[in-house]
Amino acid sequence: MTRNFLVFACLLLAVFLPSVSAAQQPKKIPRIGFLSPTSDDSRVEAFRQGLRELGYQEGQNIIIEYRWAEGRFEQLPELAVELVRLKVDMVVAVVTQASLAAKKATRTIPIVMIGVADPVSSDLVASLARPGANITGTSSMTAEIVGKQLELLKETLPKISRVAVLWNPANPIFQAIQLKETEDAGRALGVRLQLVEARGADEIDRAFETVARERTRAVLILNDPVFFAHRKRTADLSAKHRLPAVSGTLEYTEAGGLMAYGPSFPDMYRRAATYVDKVLKGAKPADLPIERPTKFELVINLKTAKQIGLTIPPNVLVRADKVIR
Repeated sequence: MTRNFLVFACLLLAVFLPSVSAAQQPKKIPRIGFLSPTSDDSRVEAFRQGLRELGYQEGQNIIIEYRWAEGRFEQLPELAVELVRLKVDMVVAVVTQASLAAKKATRTIPIVMIGVADPVSSDLVASLARPGANITGTSSMTAEIVGKQLELLKETLPKISRVAVLWNPANPIFQAIQLKETEDAGRALGVRLQLVEARGADEIDRAFETVARERTRAVLILNDPVFFAHRKRTADLSAKHRLPAVSGTLEYTEAGGLMAYGPSFPDMYRRAATYVDKVLKGAKPADLPIERPTKFELVINLKTAKQIGLTIPPNVLVRADKVIR
């Protein structure tokens, strides 16, 4: 009897021990690749905050592998491949060039893009409603509002006939989309455009010197990660040369820039965290619609206006969502 009981007990242990051992195995921590053109991106904290609000603590129940191109867009494809080799569970890609690099690197790992201007014309997704493939995320739709930025300059300075456009040729696809919209708006407003290139800090300095030398009276700064990283520099140079300037980056005015009109990029970063959460919980990127901004804000810095000797017309000032005094 005792012997039979021992044999029975051993059989039970043989059956149940593997399942107990499996249950005690630590849960796999998801590893996210984060790919961005620049490391000077204060908006990343909004993404982290979004994750925290959803219960993710970096280093505890989620790991983020950061890869920064430091303004060298040509390095993005290599960095994307590096993240794929690490076998990350997902890639979060900031703006168009990084998202395209991620798409080229993998057709299977989910990709959550942040702030892409036009995901459809950039050939990233099939449509906003049903992205298809392995990509979803947020779109800034900034190209659509470049014309509005130029219009604001024209309303602020009714007599201007020439506007300088600061653009980054190292970021060709995103910039080309914005340039087309700018040229269309320029023709409609009767404003001639002076295209001025800048790929980094030194070229930004030279660009403003060129604009000032040719006596162009205003500047439109196209959205670009490099220009965002150097927003304080562009704001200071605008003030130095007494050039009214408008940007699509709202933080530009906080750095001392005159005027900005556009969506909230920190909000897009925060919203991207919700996509990460949904995909980690089993949702397919192909079925998650691209989220577009629903609100665009006009911010005006009156301190800067006073510094450069400019009076903002009442019809422009009254439309401001925020005024820095």
